[in-house]
Amino acid sequence: MATRWYIGEIADAVYKEFARRSEMYEQEQSVRGLDSLDELAHHVIIQAGLRQGGFGVYPEERYPKDAGRRKRSEGDRCDVVLTADSGQLADPGAADTLFAELDAVPPDEAFWLEVKTVRQFTAEGPNPAYSAELSTRLRSDVAKLVRDRAIRHAGLLVMMYVSDQMVASHDLQVWERSCSERGLPIGVPSLRWVSIGDRIGHLWVGIAVYPVIRTAVVE
Repeated sequence: MATRWYIGEIADAVYKEFARRSEMYEQEQSVRGLDSLDELAHHVIIQAGLRQGGFGVYPEERYPKDAGRRKRSEGDRCDVVLTADSGQLADPGAADTLFAELDAVPPDEAFWLEVKTVRQFTAEGPNPAYSAELSTRLRSDVAKLVRDRAIRHAGLLVMMYVSDQMVASHDLQVWERSCSERGLPIGVPSLRWVSIGDRIGHLWVGIAVYPVIRTAVVE
């Protein structure tokens, strides 16, 4: 039976972990908050939340189209690949060999998730790269997921630090329209908000999971 993926479950798992971390920062009265963390640190928190949510979590997996490359360091990599019920992800390079796991989850049953963090402010003030981060970088990740025909279930997770939810929602809608105009098939996102302490201007982190609609099941 084919795996059914619900992006709301992914968003919930990430939300719970970021809400827990935000509360921890406030209790500790930390000088720096979640919005000071770099991309790698965000990935660590996201992966922890997904594991707590019951998913199998596989960071930096090569895209199926690059699985045949001889060197494992070659080819595009996806930020995180998920399996349902903590299942073991199959190694495409070991398919049809003695090393293949009999019950492993094939790539076309897994969920391929790219992650991007966007900040409205930096420690120095308004982020001059905000618009570019919210447009070109996000669209390029969607395009990568669409190009690999071996992927059936895919999505984009946007971590968005902002001062105002309404402004952020408007900016996301502008980005959604730009994707539509370019033929990039994203669906309606599953969106969660975590309140954070104001340190450099951010009051919220939005957690938006966009499905690539040819593959994902939208909640």
